[in-house]
Amino acid sequence: MKRIVLFRNGSALDGKLVAVTHGTTLEDILVEASKKLGSDAKVIYSPQGGILDDVLLIRDDDVFYVSAGEPFKKASTTPGSEPATDSTKKCIKGHERNMSSGTTSACHSSEWVTLNVGGKIFTTTRSTLTQQDSTSMLARMFGDEKTVTWHSSVDESGAYLIDRSPRYFEPILNYLRHGQLVLDKDINPQGVLEEARFFGLPTLMDTLEDIIEKNQVPDDRTPITRRELVLRLLATPTNKELRCQGMNFTGANLTKLDLRYINFKYAILKNANLAGANLSYCNFERADLHKTVLDSANLLGVKMLCANMEGASLRGCNFEDPAGSRANLEGALMKNVNLEGSQLAGVNLRVANLKNANLQNCDLRGAVLAGADLENCDLSGCDLQEANLRGANLKGAAFELMLNPLHMAQAVR
Repeated sequence: MKRIVLFRNGSALDGKLVAVTHGTTLEDILVEASKKLGSDAKVIYSPQGGILDDVLLIRDDDVFYVSAGEPFKKASTTPGSEPATDSTKKCIKGHERNMSSGTTSACHSSEWVTLNVGGKIFTTTRSTLTQQDSTSMLARMFGDEKTVTWHSSVDESGAYLIDRSPRYFEPILNYLRHGQLVLDKDINPQGVLEEARFFGLPTLMDTLEDIIEKNQVPDDRTPITRRELVLRLLATPTNKELRCQGMNFTGANLTKLDLRYINFKYAILKNANLAGANLSYCNFERADLHKTVLDSANLLGVKMLCANMEGASLRGCNFEDPAGSRANLEGALMKNVNLEGSQLAGVNLRVANLKNANLQNCDLRGAVLAGADLENCDLSGCDLQEANLRGANLKGAAFELMLNPLHMAQAVR
């Protein structure tokens, strides 16, 4: 027994299977075609337009077009579309056979293929799907007949069904088309990476992994913004300490905020702006305050042991606590710092590095500067009454217009 597929003349849709057994005549086929196609079948054409006049010419799974007597018309898959090529007819024939038999298969003859990925239709060519990587799943699905090892079901329109995300498949298809990965701003490269792994595209996987690695900045290095800090402040009860140890505030604008009692130990505040902020009783031990702006800030009782304050601006700051709690800046790196006009009475600056610092008009009464490096410091107009300068390096320091004379006892061990 043989079976053939019959279509109406000029159409490649709604084909019908007809069995051709021993003894079947051409008239029998015409009668069966009239019943199944609902038309008066009089002539049977081959896909090339030849008239079938002998059943002995029929081969198994041949495709024929039935006419009511009108001339042969080239088949088309949809009304008004371009005539289908021979390769397209073969593809349609295969789809009809698959759907009738319940089997799945891949069509290898047509260069253009249609994919149904997660419900979205994509149209492309076999060469696009196979050229970038001959070992990928897509290459195994749509390579030539000798290399195909992966088969896919088809939907009712003949499109190959692939149960994956169309959103992440689209950039993969574009990559296969031109070899460049282009990602829209709103697409997650991690999702595209998962699809690249599924389709077996190692080169694309490497590219996506590099992108993801570059985009992933560890949380401890991501600068915290003013808004984020304010939200932290609002969420912290007033009777509990807000811990910001080791956090990164690089370049943050924290001006005029009430940040009293916050623990900034080891925090990074490079180039941050804290002008006018209330930082009383904060802990900045070993914090990085390089080139930070602290002008007019309140720093009563602050702890800045061994903090890096090189190049920072602290003009007009108030370190003096009337209650007697001394600010502690022992061992701080304060080279080139600007402290002009600041209230530093009683502050502990023992062994601090204040080389080239501007201390003009500062109130340093009772301040501890023992062992401090004051080389080339400008101390003009300062009040150093009862300040302890024993062992300090005063090379090149300027002491003009002092409010009180500096006694040798204050500078000699």
